[in-house]
Amino acid sequence: MRKYMSLVLFAHSVFALPFAFIGFFLAVSTTDVEFRWSLLVLMLVCMVTARNAAMAFNRYLDRDIDALNPRTAVRDIPAGRVTPQQALRFTIVNCLIFVVATYFINPLCMALSPVALFVVLFYSYMKRISPLCHLVLGLGLGLAPVGAYMVVTGQFHIVPILYGLAVLTWVSGFDIIYALQDEEFDRAHGLNSIPANFGGAKALRISEILHVLSFILIVLPIFYIEVGLLYYLGVLFYGGLLVYQHRIVSLKDLSRVDKTFMTTNGVAR
Repeated sequence: MRKYMSLVLFAHSVFALPFAFIGFFLAVSTTDVEFRWSLLVLMLVCMVTARNAAMAFNRYLDRDIDALNPRTAVRDIPAGRVTPQQALRFTIVNCLIFVVATYFINPLCMALSPVALFVVLFYSYMKRISPLCHLVLGLGLGLAPVGAYMVVTGQFHIVPILYGLAVLTWVSGFDIIYALQDEEFDRAHGLNSIPANFGGAKALRISEILHVLSFILIVLPIFYIEVGLLYYLGVLFYGGLLVYQHRIVSLKDLSRVDKTFMTTNGVAR
């Protein structure tokens, strides 16, 4: 079990859960639907298994590439701690658990479960196809508040969609920063990323634009729901973190990328 948890960086799931909690408790607090522990547990099962499947499949598909890159050669499959077959089986099991969990939630979640799995799994192919891979990664996480809202209500709503788009632009923006570390490797091996395709300087500008959009999208819900002072303070704090992470990263010194990716974005979550 420990090796599988290492494979998917299970501890990082904790940082992804706030996206789902936003959608879940937004639905509970703004609709007449009552809170149910069973739905919360099923939502958590879906969140964890979808992420496990996405991470394990990404490690499985990228195993040869990871082995060539000195930064990623220490990952579980290249290092021999997990076999490719084990990673693939783990992916399939988590996908099945995800679909079964949606069956017990509501018909809409069940019907859309293949779509959700397609998005989170397809990301692994995107770097071979298009530099839009960062946006697909963001979309995968951006589904969390939308899906969690649907768990409670069985329908869509504009506010969780705005939060989903905010997550999409935020995640894709910092994933571009993270990809700066592999700019030369990606270019040499024919892999698509925004830094490899457009260069580091333009990549940072694109990341900044995405984060400006993310900040705007976080503000927009105030026109649809009632919010208090804490929400406004949270928005300002979030904006400050976005500015800070762009100030501490430069093309001349990428040593702070890990700090930006983990620490700053962990606080932002």
